[in-house]
Amino acid sequence: MHVRHRWPSPISGAFLLACLTVLGGTLEAQEAVLESVGTAPRVFFDCNGRDCNERTFYRTEIAWVTWVRDQRDSHVHVIMTSQTTGAGGREYLFDFMGVGLYGGYAAESRYQSLPTDTEIERLDGVALTLGLGLATFATQSGFRGLVEVDGLGLAATDPAAAAARLGVVSPDQVEDAWNLWVFRVNANGNIDQESKRESRRLSTSFNASRVTDTWKLSFNANYNNNRQEFELSDETRFVDSRYDWGFSQRITYAIAEHFSVGLRSNVGRNTRNNQEVWGQLNPAVEYSFFPYEEATRRSLTAFYEIGPVYRDYFEQTLLGKDKEIRGEQALTLEFSQRQVWGNASVRVTGSAYLHDRTQNNVSLRGNLSFRVTRGLNLNVGASYSRVRDQVFLTGGDLTDEERLLELQTQQTDYERSLNFGFSYQFGSIFNNVVNNRFPGGR
Repeated sequence: MHVRHRWPSPISGAFLLACLTVLGGTLEAQEAVLESVGTAPRVFFDCNGRDCNERTFYRTEIAWVTWVRDQRDSHVHVIMTSQTTGAGGREYLFDFMGVGLYGGYAAESRYQSLPTDTEIERLDGVALTLGLGLATFATQSGFRGLVEVDGLGLAATDPAAAAARLGVVSPDQVEDAWNLWVFRVNANGNIDQESKRESRRLSTSFNASRVTDTWKLSFNANYNNNRQEFELSDETRFVDSRYDWGFSQRITYAIAEHFSVGLRSNVGRNTRNNQEVWGQLNPAVEYSFFPYEEATRRSLTAFYEIGPVYRDYFEQTLLGKDKEIRGEQALTLEFSQRQVWGNASVRVTGSAYLHDRTQNNVSLRGNLSFRVTRGLNLNVGASYSRVRDQVFLTGGDLTDEERLLELQTQQTDYERSLNFGFSYQFGSIFNNVVNNRFPGGR
């Protein structure tokens, strides 16, 4: 059974959560009825991303289950993922998978928050949807007397109802004065001062986007101004003042279930890469091997783009160019998966200039978070890039200050990184108790 909810009203949300709390309060009186399956469903909550650190909130609001810290001790494994909606809110996807005796159970729930929701409104909606999903599991798995959930009863033959069930609306379904356009403006700045050092930063950005089930439009503009001043050992002062700006657009159209085409363009100024003005215009195509609806759980895509790039340099490059136009192409293969054993992602990108394929860049990046055994998790991340395409490098020598402060990109044949670690947790398998005193500590 699939339970999906979108836009729960505050009244219905408060009522249902109150019902769940009341039912949870009668748990002790029902122990005799639940002896065959335990006092309450044991839940392992698996989440990595937005609103995942609010476990205390969820445990408080859904007090009628037992939260455990290891998957093997649970009756149901819940994976929560999320992604941004076209309006600027978030869509949360919940996968409920039975464990052990309940291994045949599988269900899914969805919840969409509004971009104007406060944090508590968003968390209330997430907790409500999570609670209803757990209630469905409890009802169907023999934990009787706790909760009851009825299906929504949407007609599968009605495309509009099916779309609404997934949280998808079209312009003709709603009266929207903005025609699904969403705008955002951001600005921030800071000043850090010491007796021998001062830095100032100012950044602004603007975004306009429109997302439907077939079109995705995004336009972005940004401006950054940075100034640094240092007193050196010889009492002279080093001052670096620069600004960068950029404008980009992304237009995507879904031509088939697994195919999308689009157009990407950029224009801007990049001081660190010796580009006073640069711009590109790239048609692109993407193929998704899995349905796009499964992107938060598993995704395998191939993305190809090709087009001209124009660069006007501050200083003459190593190749003796003051400005130039080159054709470039790039292919990216990306895989990501989130399963009960952990998370994995791999990204491979190859790019090259059309006039000379020896000037290219190949990069590989991967991350793995693997649950080895009870309480033991292994985390590994690595990346490697073979760099052969730095045509923008300045022909002159860099100063020591530019090298140390990384104010200019330096020539290199490769870039690589490695990070790894593990975590091990042991002790009591239960973590139902919530104590909010001294909230900064555990």
